Amino acid sequence: MALFLIQKREAHRAPVQGSGSFCASKSHPPPLLLNPQSLGRSMLAHPNGVVRPSAKEPLFSFGVIADVQYADIPDGRSFLGVPRYYRHSIAVLRRAVQRWNGEKSVRFCINFGDIVDGFCPKDRSLAAVQAVVREFDGFRGGPAYHMLGNHCLYNLPRSELVSVLRMPSSASAGRAYYDFSPWPGYRFVVLDAYDFSAVGWPRDHPVSLAARRFLEKRNPNHDKNSPAGLAGTDRRFVMFNGGVGGAQLRWLDGVLRRAAGRGEKAVVCSHLPVHPGAASPTGLMWNYGEVMDVVRRHGGCVVACLAGHDHKGGYAVDDRGVHHRTLEAALECPPGTDAFGHVEVYPDRLRLVGSDRMATTEMLLTSSNELASA
Repeated sequence: MALFLIQKREAHRAPVQGSGSFCASKSHPPPLLLNPQSLGRSMLAHPNGVVRPSAKEPLFSFGVIADVQYADIPDGRSFLGVPRYYRHSIAVLRRAVQRWNGEKSVRFCINFGDIVDGFCPKDRSLAAVQAVVREFDGFRGGPAYHMLGNHCLYNLPRSELVSVLRMPSSASAGRAYYDFSPWPGYRFVVLDAYDFSAVGWPRDHPVSLAARRFLEKRNPNHDKNSPAGLAGTDRRFVMFNGGVGGAQLRWLDGVLRRAAGRGEKAVVCSHLPVHPGAASPTGLMWNYGEVMDVVRRHGGCVVACLAGHDHKGGYAVDDRGVHHRTLEAALECPPGTDAFGHVEVYPDRLRLVGSDRMATTEMLLTSSNELASA
């Protein structure tokens, strides 16, 4: 499987697990460096990927956006000093919806969590969520699917979010994970990355108490949102992350088993990334390894894992040929810039067509025969 990545100044390579750099491997040869000025209209060059021309129309497409984190407050900065544009982010979403409405193949859209920001005044949290939902209501191509992020849970109880975000009926009693099939042969699985978490549950709730004990054993800092002193992927053990609980893992196993039995290709969606090569260590799901164990258990059924949360974005292909794409955040777009996209689904690849700050990425699908011979 060959993957070619193009950038105006330098070529990047598919990242390997545990590194922030890009490196070539036997299955991922060095990238082909081209002059972006020579690319035709059918090729889009971006830092993390390239779209190659194709004569075929996609089977279907879906819109993607992550980390809108809207709030009607002045602009601010992250704890790392990165500017955040709280009021402008809803304008980014509005332009995303307009773009998706102009793409005839876009049948649904997915919001990858953090619909409002934690700094949103709590007496305005519900109004802010409803304002963003109204923007999604402007999408005419089909349903909008949502998932929970940590900032969502800083604002509203999970049971209220499940209702306001109109999660499918299977997401009952506060359950915020579900699956759906938008096209014959394809299955989308939406995870609740804060099912096991110290946020989003009452402080005295059994899940919250168990999650705090979990963090106490792994993070010695008084401030559990701080990764100070933690090394490598252990930096994920902070309070603003979370994990997938045992019941949800069993549910995921069943969904993928049935999908594999039907010969479906599955795309797993989560607010938190599940591969160290596609995100910074502080942005990873607590038990990403357990989730990936379930994914690997079902052969080549899962073709991609898409996520948000780590605002700079990222991309990796794991040793089973699963593509991991973390989406760039709408929140960090200065006025006049955007970060959203749509994914075109072909029988042999997924093609993320990004806008502006969201990198365009082509993800070639590995056949089960290739996996068997690897």
